[in-house]
Amino acid sequence: MTVTIHDKTNKKNLLLLIQLRWLAVGGQVMTICVVNYWLGITLPLMPMAGVILFLVGLNVVSLLRHRNQSLVSNTELFLELLLDVAALTVQLHLSGGASNPFISLYLLQVILGAVLLEAWSIWVLVAISSGCFIWLTTSYREIEMPHVHGNDLFNLHIQGMFICFVLAASLLVLFVTRIQRNLRARDAQSAEEEHIVRMGLLASGAAHELGTPLATVSVILSDWQRMPMFNTHPEIVEDLSDMLGQLDRCKAIVSGILTSSGATRGEGTVRTTMNQFLDGLVDEWRSGRPSMHIDYSNDFGPDIPIVSDIALKQVIFNVFENSWEVSPEWMRVAIGRHGEDLVLAVSDSGPGFDKEMLAEFGKPYRSSKNRPGSGLGLFLVVNVLRKLGGTVTAKNGKDGGASVTLRLPLASLSPGGSDES
Repeated sequence: MTVTIHDKTNKKNLLLLIQLRWLAVGGQVMTICVVNYWLGITLPLMPMAGVILFLVGLNVVSLLRHRNQSLVSNTELFLELLLDVAALTVQLHLSGGASNPFISLYLLQVILGAVLLEAWSIWVLVAISSGCFIWLTTSYREIEMPHVHGNDLFNLHIQGMFICFVLAASLLVLFVTRIQRNLRARDAQSAEEEHIVRMGLLASGAAHELGTPLATVSVILSDWQRMPMFNTHPEIVEDLSDMLGQLDRCKAIVSGILTSSGATRGEGTVRTTMNQFLDGLVDEWRSGRPSMHIDYSNDFGPDIPIVSDIALKQVIFNVFENSWEVSPEWMRVAIGRHGEDLVLAVSDSGPGFDKEMLAEFGKPYRSSKNRPGSGLGLFLVVNVLRKLGGTVTAKNGKDGGASVTLRLPLASLSPGGSDES
């Protein structure tokens, strides 16, 4: 499957939430002990201990998911924070409700959500926290206060508020600083990968442009070698041979650039139809490999007008190229349509991806091929599809081989919405 930079950052932030929850568990145990045994305020210890055990169990499950999952979604972070809000609500319900000075810890959850979550989930978290606050004003367990009245009771409440303030402020400084560090690292990596994408497309474009003049010069030099007027001069024959040798070297360098950048040929932006584009693309790639059997099926359905460009063609050719290198005799290309998305699946009979490759699929220089530039092709595939609003997923077949699936919104290819492609 594809692991995006955002998913990787979410995974780091999930670990921070787990660490925060451990601190919350320790803080709750310490606070309950101080309040119950030192201040003499009787608390329902068993129910409150049950909430603490729930948080411990939640942390254990979260740690297992953190270790076994390659990505963490916004929804999962949202659910983690919701469970923390639920646990806090129960503890406050058991210890005085809204009159408990630790009621302001709701703000800690909301601020963490504002840093970690997408906009819709932040506002849902705010609404739920606000609803819990309102509920606690009317539904709570009265706490049995010691014999303190007036100023003593007020001072006790102020002390609790001060402890809550120091705790929340310290946790915010500690964790928001670390979360911001994760976000800065994500932005830096995103900028670096964006630069690699631009350089890769620029290199492939230049290589395509050089291909035609190099081929022309090669034909001319080959013709000169066969001309009698040059064959009588050994020095010229040797020079022509050296020139052809250097020209072959240039062509090999250009081919290497195209292979590394994921391109085999390029064209400008073209207005066409979906089925015409896909059928022509497969036929064009098949014509260069007549010995390979391509099991091609196009179930896209009714044709629609689209605009295709070099970037889209390059990424699809690169997926074909990767399958051909590991499975030179057979490949399956299946075209389908799911809702408003184009789905293109490429399967092969090769050895498949190893676990490390699947975990880091689409990252630059992650490849099983031991040659310079390996891994950039699939990296460009993932990033170009992401720019078009699509996704790339990879998996191994049950009976061997591998499958790479490209999913692309049709809106990004429509004549009115593809100019940015």
